[in-house]
Amino acid sequence: MPRSSFALPVAFAVLTVLPAPPAALAQDPGATSAAPAPLAAAARRSTPIVLDGRLDEAAWQAARPAADFRQAQPREGEPATQRTEIRFLFDDEALYVAARMYDTERAAGIRTRLLRRDSDLSDCDYVQLIFDSFHDHLGRVSFGVNPSGVKFDAYGPGGANLDTSWDAVWDVSTRTDSLGWVAEFRIPLTQLRYSRDSAQTWGLQVWRNASRTNELSQWSFWRLNETGGPPRFGHLEGLSLTRAPGRAEVLPYVVARASSDPSVEVDNPFSDRREYAGRVGADLKYMLSSNLTLNATINPDFGQVEVDPAVVNLTAFETYFQERRPFFVEGSGLYEFGWMNCFTCSNIGTVDLFYPRRIGRRPQGEGNAYARRAGGFADVPENSRILGAAKITGQAGRGWTIGLLDAVTARENAQIETGASQRLTMEVEPFTNYFVGRLSRDLGGGGFVRGMATSVVRDIQDPTLRTQLTSHSEAGGLETMVWWGQHTYRFMGHVAYTQVAGDSFAILRVQQNPARYFQRPDRDSHRNGLFTNGYDPSLTAMRGYSAYGRLAKESGDWLWEVSGLAKSPGLEANDVAYNSQADRLWMSANVLRQFTRPNRFARQMTFILGGQQGYNYDGDLVDRQLQVYAGLTFLNYWNLTAFAMYTPERLDDQATRDGPVVGRAGGVNSFYQFSSDTRKRVSVNGQGVFGCRDGVCWHGFYGGLTVRPASNVSLSLGPNVVNDPTGSWYVTSVDDSLATSMYGRRYVFGQIRQRTLSMNTRLNVTFTPTLTLELYLQPLIVSAAYTRFHEYNRPRTLDRTYYGVNGGTIEDSAGVLYKIDPDGAGPAALFRVWNPNFNYRSLRGNAVVRWEFRPGSTLYLVWTQQREDAAPYGDVEVGRDLRGLFDHQSRNVFLVKMSYWMGF
Repeated sequence: MPRSSFALPVAFAVLTVLPAPPAALAQDPGATSAAPAPLAAAARRSTPIVLDGRLDEAAWQAARPAADFRQAQPREGEPATQRTEIRFLFDDEALYVAARMYDTERAAGIRTRLLRRDSDLSDCDYVQLIFDSFHDHLGRVSFGVNPSGVKFDAYGPGGANLDTSWDAVWDVSTRTDSLGWVAEFRIPLTQLRYSRDSAQTWGLQVWRNASRTNELSQWSFWRLNETGGPPRFGHLEGLSLTRAPGRAEVLPYVVARASSDPSVEVDNPFSDRREYAGRVGADLKYMLSSNLTLNATINPDFGQVEVDPAVVNLTAFETYFQERRPFFVEGSGLYEFGWMNCFTCSNIGTVDLFYPRRIGRRPQGEGNAYARRAGGFADVPENSRILGAAKITGQAGRGWTIGLLDAVTARENAQIETGASQRLTMEVEPFTNYFVGRLSRDLGGGGFVRGMATSVVRDIQDPTLRTQLTSHSEAGGLETMVWWGQHTYRFMGHVAYTQVAGDSFAILRVQQNPARYFQRPDRDSHRNGLFTNGYDPSLTAMRGYSAYGRLAKESGDWLWEVSGLAKSPGLEANDVAYNSQADRLWMSANVLRQFTRPNRFARQMTFILGGQQGYNYDGDLVDRQLQVYAGLTFLNYWNLTAFAMYTPERLDDQATRDGPVVGRAGGVNSFYQFSSDTRKRVSVNGQGVFGCRDGVCWHGFYGGLTVRPASNVSLSLGPNVVNDPTGSWYVTSVDDSLATSMYGRRYVFGQIRQRTLSMNTRLNVTFTPTLTLELYLQPLIVSAAYTRFHEYNRPRTLDRTYYGVNGGTIEDSAGVLYKIDPDGAGPAALFRVWNPNFNYRSLRGNAVVRWEFRPGSTLYLVWTQQREDAAPYGDVEVGRDLRGLFDHQSRNVFLVKMSYWMGF
């Protein structure tokens, strides 16, 4: 869903990869972007360069500047009002860049803030350099800085999405003077990847933001209604590079950790309320060539400095969390597969072949250990130890990009002491090898064709674990993207194949997974051939496929797209990927109209109309919707978006979990978002949702307030208030041979009213560009109250019996149990359901001091605290819930980590 976000990482993607979205820009009807790509020249450094922001060395004066920037906003296509000059020098070790940003108000016109590296700089001045160093019109590496010396960088090789977590080792010096401000860069060649040619031409784009006038200008110009990115970059010529002098980087680390957990039982033989631990390890980066890099890690520290947010998940699917571990985040774009792009789409997930958080996950057999303890204690490792991991990334020849990753995790055993004081050892995670590989070929003009393969191999020794986990899994796929018509039209698509194999009980568990529910009693009988579509408890392997295609017009004032996706019932790659859905045939179409010329009402407007629908492989209509979207940027740089969706009555093959297909009520859903001018000291944003379906209506508000009392201090408050009722939510199922229309089971549902209160709070204080303090706090209260318990009378309909209303009886036993007689005086047996009402309270926070005491070397001081509690209430009372939360003792972790970068 389109969002009005001004975060710099989003701006990276917008400005360098995708068609430029409509923004607050004006057009000059006489201007054209069809001019030849601009040229810049790099000269060999002849005299020493001192990074002091003065540009008084003779070598700078001899270098020819790249200038003549044009506005992207606020007056699209017109010459920039604030002059910019960029000069380039190089030697055998580094690339040097001098950026002179003139300002008509001189030093008084400069707007800057002191922030942590890679922060959002959209509300201050900055300059950004983007290189396509292989000149393949796909890869990009970006370096930028603001007047306070706050650096940001990003890396996106081979057409991959830009990775803003990549932190190269480079230097920059900034200075504000009587003419404006200056940035002087030194980028070691060891941090860049380029071809082996002695004489080179690179793609080049430069962006400059002048916050005072909200003027964003670009060196190589394209319009907002045109597709930009590396194919539209200018050219940097004159580079004559030898092999980079440094070939290796080593980053050893040491971690000390202290934790306290008052909830640990005193007589627990495996844990103390206070524990201390330490570890050492190292990351290695070795340049196999100037364009191919080996990364390896020994005893890696994959502990997270940032905590995952607290969530309450009532669905049958696991929660997805972002990867934050540096080894996996860096270069992650080279392991992407299954790109999906749409103007508006919902209820459909991409086909993912690699989710790195599978590596080093919590032991999957931990439940076996807790079940075996029989009233005693179990000591289960928090995560699977990663014995080692290595990856090779970069260019494997002109036009070819490669990404290879292999990781090995240790066999993990749990120590168990039963209630009878018997000591046991149980395998809870097998010795496992993970492999991921992707090879991409540049087709020119930003197009590509890629192949990807993954493999997971487990050595499982425990008999119980062998019935739960597959012994091996494989996946492979091909995808392509092609542009034509001067980057006006684009086709993108993929095909993928997956296979899992193992013990028949393990494959049965995969067949019964919520993504497919092969065991549904009303599911059509399918024959298993090359691909697995039918339920068969004797299977020892399961195979599936996916296919996706999208054809779109992506330049101009009128845009359109049509797309389709197929996920076969047997699609399964979750051993090393994240896919929550299979058994789907989905199609979508949208038309978009954008206005990039300001009028008396707004600077920019976008309108979208479209629809989508989806079926399962039995032909059941499980999704259909009509949607409309409007986005406006007003003259004062406030933004407003609105999205509304109508869905008619359709079928639901997941509501009963493993039961028959039932009806799903139609309804409407809407989403609204606004944001103010982020350049102000105080800015606000908010999101609202409202909708109705199945006799209930929901509403919610997600707010945001950011206050910047000083240039180096930022306080953000994000209150969220949500009232989210659902007319029919699964509770449980019971056997009853009299329920013949529902195949011998009664599927019990309730109307659930879920309420959520939370406040995401962040305080950032930056002392210098390399020394920061970040505080994060998330109080969360969630409640759910179940009423109007009912069951479906027949499959494929909304015909329901509400106990005690239009059939049957229900009796509340002291708020703990419900006694339900489904047919009153009839022959059906009475059954009991535990009261599912709950109230969950959580408080999570951390404080992080980060000091980059030398380029590439960092010291972290981290304190993390967690409190959580649950009660059988079905409502929210802030006073009661906060008291209950603070009455609960907290778990604390104190961590000190130091890494030291060494280059050779």
